[in-house]
Amino acid sequence: MWCLLCNLDDINSYLMAQLIRKEDALEYHAKGRPGKIEVVPTKETKTQRDLALAYSPGVADPCMEIHANPDDVYKYTAKGNLVAVISNGTAVLGLGDIGPEASKPVMEGKGLLFKIYADIDVFDIELNVKEIDEFVKVVKALEPTFGGINLEDIKAPECFEIERRLKEELSIPIMHDDQHGTAIISGAALLNALELVEKPINKIKMVISGAGASAISCCKIYQKLGVLQENMFMYDTKGLIVAGRNDLDDNKRPFAQNMEAISLAEAMVGADVFIGLSKGNIVSKDMVKGMAEKPIVFALANPNPEITYDDALEARPDVIMATGRSDYPNQVNNVLGFPYIFRGALDVRASTINEEMKLAAVYALAALAKEPVPDIVNVAYNNNHLVFSPTYIIPKPMDPRLLVSVSTAVARAAMESGVARRPIADWTEYEMELYRRSGSYDNLLKYINNKAKQNPKRVVFTEAENIKVLKAAQIANDEGIAIPILLGNKEKIAAMIEQYGLHLDGVKIIDPKGEDAEDMRNEYGELYFGMRQRRGVNLYEAKKTMRERTYFGCMMVHNGDADAMLSGLTRKYPDTIKPALEIIGMEEGVKRVAGMYIMLTKKGPLFFADTTLNFFPSEDELIDITMLTADMVSSFNIKPRIAMLSYSNFGSSPSAEATIVRNAVARIKYDNPDLVIDGEVQAGVAFNKDLLKENYPFSDLVNESPNVLIFPNLAAGNIAYHLLQEVGGAEAVGPILLGLRKPVYVLQLGSTVRQIVNMISLAVVEAQVKEQYS
Repeated sequence: MWCLLCNLDDINSYLMAQLIRKEDALEYHAKGRPGKIEVVPTKETKTQRDLALAYSPGVADPCMEIHANPDDVYKYTAKGNLVAVISNGTAVLGLGDIGPEASKPVMEGKGLLFKIYADIDVFDIELNVKEIDEFVKVVKALEPTFGGINLEDIKAPECFEIERRLKEELSIPIMHDDQHGTAIISGAALLNALELVEKPINKIKMVISGAGASAISCCKIYQKLGVLQENMFMYDTKGLIVAGRNDLDDNKRPFAQNMEAISLAEAMVGADVFIGLSKGNIVSKDMVKGMAEKPIVFALANPNPEITYDDALEARPDVIMATGRSDYPNQVNNVLGFPYIFRGALDVRASTINEEMKLAAVYALAALAKEPVPDIVNVAYNNNHLVFSPTYIIPKPMDPRLLVSVSTAVARAAMESGVARRPIADWTEYEMELYRRSGSYDNLLKYINNKAKQNPKRVVFTEAENIKVLKAAQIANDEGIAIPILLGNKEKIAAMIEQYGLHLDGVKIIDPKGEDAEDMRNEYGELYFGMRQRRGVNLYEAKKTMRERTYFGCMMVHNGDADAMLSGLTRKYPDTIKPALEIIGMEEGVKRVAGMYIMLTKKGPLFFADTTLNFFPSEDELIDITMLTADMVSSFNIKPRIAMLSYSNFGSSPSAEATIVRNAVARIKYDNPDLVIDGEVQAGVAFNKDLLKENYPFSDLVNESPNVLIFPNLAAGNIAYHLLQEVGGAEAVGPILLGLRKPVYVLQLGSTVRQIVNMISLAVVEAQVKEQYS
């Protein structure tokens, strides 16, 4: 995927710097169902009739339709959204020729990126083939199955010939991403950098370190953008590529200079642009100092660039710098390109990915970097000042606009260049389709996790003697989500940390029963006694109660010694709620606490309330629950669209239960006229736009489906979230307690490490919000 000359030691050091440990990576790939991808049916399969339609005898009919008209394969099968990621494992990352089996985790990962960024389905195929003719023969035979083919991690020079022949012999989109991905992304970065330094592209002197697949492709696209061949000085492992050399292949020969060979340092003198696609630490500060005014340096070797960002900036404060790393500005990351290039190509059923389409992607990326950056991107990168500038010349990989901007540009270019076999007639509808494809399944969690990292808070864990809690605390600590405080027996926790090889150095551990916590126990006991002295609690009992971790943790939060608390993994729900209500209490103006779940569905997040606390809420209580939920949803930068549910639709039943919901809606609308809310309404009706338009055109929910569901009673809410989780395949995040003065989060029985980390992030974000308004 990097196609650069790095080595295993470089990769290991980079992973350690990013706090991605070997044991974590291995566990991630091995846990549960091994690997990272699965096949999911898209049609009904529950009944015998379903199966008869899916296979014999019903499957014969689409077979015969396709036999009569081969293009119908796109109508009746998944081919139109299916890409093969194909490798022979001869140039995997910086690991080199490690073989097809060892390359499979990378190819699965590539498939995962296709899916999450562009909703493209992928089969990864690892071939035990190195000879060009045989490789081409095998891949050519796969054409009937796939809508497109992404070639990956194939060594040069074979990769050039393999791609060339497949593009000539197949009539589906083919792209070797290692060649063209970096070229497209860096091409966009080059255009914008040159605009900032006000240098014409046909006048610049460019030095290129590297002459592999990626470097050759980059230089070809730079030439199409306007860089002149006579101004390009390319270096391979043997030095400057000059016409006098007799070891040049057909790929390098077009870049040969008619001159005597000079060193890289000599070529850098007066250069406007340096492109590094070779290996780390080969460019010195002095070499950068010798470049022209306002130099542009793209040091793209990964994980260690040809010169570090800091060294380049120290040598030349006027430099515009890009690397392949996420910890520096201007990351040239192929994920900015390949998902969206294939998306656009598949959607118009292009017969190839041609130069016009690649250039369209370049210009689309360059243009997007100049547009105002959405808040969700600013939050993701902990930077509220992302604006077109020397430190922001290409979009960020998590920018949700990429799918629409780049895919649309590529699709248009395919049509204009005559390779589209299914032209798009309605571009507005196409853009809406892309927005629907993008969904919001992971966006909310990404937003919450990145928001937490902006200002980590102290989170106290009352069940730190549990291995899941310790692993989650390590992740939160490593990723800068939270500052963990562990409660429990110090010796037992230390033994577990050693036994499981965890890394929690420097994390505070407090044993509420220990002698060294006596002063805190006494202080907290006095405070608790002051709160509960007229509720049947004496001073001795108050101090004794502080030996219990849940009470001790709540008091830490109340007293400002921690910002949030997590508990409940091994305790009953009331055992956590009771101390929280007694010690932390409710926010000013709040009359009751409610429970909310976030349900992460493929169509986006849904917010359910009340799912945990209020059995039969009154009209006033429903209003309180609704407004608490709306406020929390708004804090996630999401506009709440609320459906208040019942078995009745807009007055169809005069029952007391339906009337309570109906009246609550009317009162909320009166007090909050800008809030999108309606009810009482059945859940099925709330999500059926056609039914609403036909029968209830007055509803606030006609144009947009709800994302907040308020249930008429606890049983309905609790049953609904469990059903959606277990039967509907949604991921539940929660419960989130609404209305407390400070964040206390109760973990679900059986929560996974991932779910605990999600709850930590939620607790931190809520603590940030409460601090802001305190």
